[in-house]
Amino acid sequence: MRWRRFARSLRRLAARRNLWLLAAVAGLALGGCAVRPVTPELAKYEPDGGYRWNTRIALPENDPETLLILTFSGGGTRAAAFSYGVLEELRRTTAPSPRGERPVLAEVDVITGTSGGSFTALAYALYGERLFEDYDRTFLKRDVEGDLLRRLFDPLTWPRVLSQGFGRSELAEEYYDEILFHRATFADLAGKPTPTAIVGATDVSTGTRFDFSQLEFDVICGDLGKFRLSRAAAASSAVPIVLSPVTLDNRGGSCGYSPPGWVADTLDRPDPLPAGNRLLLRLREMERLRDGAARPYLHLVDGGLSDNLALFGPVEMLQELMTSPRYRAAAGVDRVRRVAVVIVNARSAPRFDWDKVPYGPGAFGLLAQSISVPINHYSTEAIAALQDLVTKWQLQARLDADAKAGDALPPVEFSIVDVSFERVADPALREYLQTLPTTLALPDEAVDRVRAAAAQVLRESPVFTRFVASLSQCRQGGDGKCR
Repeated sequence: MRWRRFARSLRRLAARRNLWLLAAVAGLALGGCAVRPVTPELAKYEPDGGYRWNTRIALPENDPETLLILTFSGGGTRAAAFSYGVLEELRRTTAPSPRGERPVLAEVDVITGTSGGSFTALAYALYGERLFEDYDRTFLKRDVEGDLLRRLFDPLTWPRVLSQGFGRSELAEEYYDEILFHRATFADLAGKPTPTAIVGATDVSTGTRFDFSQLEFDVICGDLGKFRLSRAAAASSAVPIVLSPVTLDNRGGSCGYSPPGWVADTLDRPDPLPAGNRLLLRLREMERLRDGAARPYLHLVDGGLSDNLALFGPVEMLQELMTSPRYRAAAGVDRVRRVAVVIVNARSAPRFDWDKVPYGPGAFGLLAQSISVPINHYSTEAIAALQDLVTKWQLQARLDADAKAGDALPPVEFSIVDVSFERVADPALREYLQTLPTTLALPDEAVDRVRAAAAQVLRESPVFTRFVASLSQCRQGGDGKCR
C-alpha cells in the first residue's frame, strides 16, 4: 500500500516535470529571438518641436507670476506613494488664481521624477485628475515585485529574457505598460493641461544623468514623441543587477542638430562660468553625445544613482534662466515673481547595527550600502546647489536693479519646501517610514500611512503655508479678480 502511494507520487512528480519541460520547449519555439525596442529616429531637428521643458516651463493657463516645480525622489513603491500623497494634498489645498479659486495642484508647471517617483510623475502627466480614481489600486497597492518575479520565472519568458538585447528591464517595461501606461508615448503628453513631466536615468558609462526630454533626445537624434512612457519608467527604475540596463540608440550627428542659442549664451560667455558650475558641466556632457559614431549606444540604469531627488534638472534650468536672457524669453518666464520647489524626498534610513557586532556585512549588505552612500551624497549636494543658486539669483537681481540693466534679472521670491520623512513629527511614525524597504511591493496599510504622512508634512510646512498665502497676492483688475 505504502509502495503504491509512493509510485503514484513519483508519477505525479514526473508529470509535473514534463509540464515544465513542455512549457520551456514551447517558450523556445514561441519566443524565437527577442530583441530590444529600437529608439525611434528623429529625421530632422526641430528646435521647438516635441516634448521638452525649455519652451514649456510655465503652463499657459497657470498664474504667469508663479513657477511651481515638484521633484519626486526614488525609493520604490515607498517613493511613489509619498509623492502621490503630496499630489493629493495639493489637490485638497485651494488658492486664488487668474482663473478663480482652484486647487494648488492646478498651478504645478513641472514635475521631475526618478526611479519610484518616475511612475507617479509620468502617470499624473498622462491622466491628470483621472489618476486619483484608481492609482492606488492599479499600482501602489499591487504586488509589482511579485508579479515581475512570477513572469521572470515563467519558462515561457526564458527564451526572450535570455535573448541578446532583451533583458529583465524589457520584461518590466511590458508589465508597466500593461498595468499603468497602456501603450502611451510622450506624444500623448504633449498639449495636455498637466505639468511637464521629466524623468531621469543614469548613463552607466559616465555616471551622468540622462533625462527623457526632447531637449536631450535632439542630441542623439531620437524622437521622444514615439518613445513609450513605460520604457522611460523602466530605465529610471532599473536597479543595477536586479534589472538589466535599458539601451538607447545614439544617432547623434544625423538629424542636423545644432545647440539652441541660449546654450551658446552659456558655453560662449565672455566671462566664463566657474569650471564646477553644474549647468556648464551638463551642457558639455550633452555636447559629447553629439558624436553618435563614437558612442552609438547609451546604457541606462536607475536614475537615483546620479540624482535621487530629481533636483539637479530644476537647478540647471534655474541656472540657465539666471544666465541667459534669451532663455528667459524663450521659456516665457519674464513675468515670474515667485518660484516654489517642493522636494519630495522618500529616503529611507534603515538601521544596520554593523558597528555593534564583530563581523561585517555580507555581500548584499555591502552592495546596498555602496549604492546608498553616493545617493545620499548627491542628494545633499543637490539641495546645497539649489540654496546656492537662490542666494546668487537674489544678489544678481539687486545688482541689475541698481545698475538699471537692460536685461535685468527679475527679482523672485523663492520657496523651497522640504517634504521628507525627517519632517514627520511623530518619532515612532518617522522610524516606521524610514525603515520601509525599497521594493515595488508594500502592504496596503503601509501605502496609506506613507500617503497620509506626505500630506501632513506638506500641510504643516511653514514655507508651503507662506507660499500658498502669496498666491492670493495677485494683481487685481477693476472687477476685483486676479489677472
